[in-house]
Amino acid sequence: MSEALLRIAEALERLAPAPRGAPDFDRADAFVWHVGPDRLEPVAVVNRVDLGLLVGIDRSRDTLLDNTLQFARGLPANNALLWGARGMGKSSLVKAIHAEVLRQRLTLKIVEVQREDLPSIGRLLTHLRAAASQRFLLFCDDLSFSHDDQHYKSLKAVLDGGIEGRPANVVFYATSNRRHLMPRDMIENERSSAINPSEAVEEKVSLSDRFGLWLGFHPCSQDEYLAMIHGYCAAHGLKIDDARLRAEAIEWQATRGARSGRVAWQFFTDLAGRHGIRI
Repeated sequence: MSEALLRIAEALERLAPAPRGAPDFDRADAFVWHVGPDRLEPVAVVNRVDLGLLVGIDRSRDTLLDNTLQFARGLPANNALLWGARGMGKSSLVKAIHAEVLRQRLTLKIVEVQREDLPSIGRLLTHLRAAASQRFLLFCDDLSFSHDDQHYKSLKAVLDGGIEGRPANVVFYATSNRRHLMPRDMIENERSSAINPSEAVEEKVSLSDRFGLWLGFHPCSQDEYLAMIHGYCAAHGLKIDDARLRAEAIEWQATRGARSGRVAWQFFTDLAGRHGIRI
């Protein structure tokens, strides 16, 4: 009988393992939040580009950098929503600014949380609130919600909801292709079919209002696209005739049907590979 109970206990432990203890935040400057069991995994090397290589987003860059430096220095700072065109450096900017804060010898930990793990965010905040001597930039990339998605309710705790409120040592940055975090046709659909159209989607749409900073990202011009590529070439020591570079870069973006920072980097990756340059 005792052996059977032991097997049952072991099976339950595998299905629902106990959460791990608080991590050693001195091990790294970046962590990823996982659930099942709850844990913060340190990231040894963060995948990011240098802040100086992000072209065409000067105003957003300066605004977000100032806000982040304020927070790292222990001053008030706003949660930020970076929204707009795909591939224009929203998530790259967050990671690059974190690196710039560290370069200025300020202490700031970045913690990435996946959208599907938002229901666990209260437990994450408990860990972060307990580490009061540290400052945390909580980061969620590609945040958006569908019609029947209830995850957005969990997010209110980290923005400004709940009796405890957002911990003073935590700020939240999110990126999204949508300004209101949900598709426009869904908003219009719910308004048209609701008894009270003005209140039908107020709860979801108001979520974006809880971000103190809204930073918009828009498609880049051809000159900005080429400037990005020139910047990558200079940073990695790749020398090529300017006319040839321009022709190849324009042909590349024409085949992709779009211009963006992501397309510029993909072209440079191909170019560097063809020239034997490691990046």
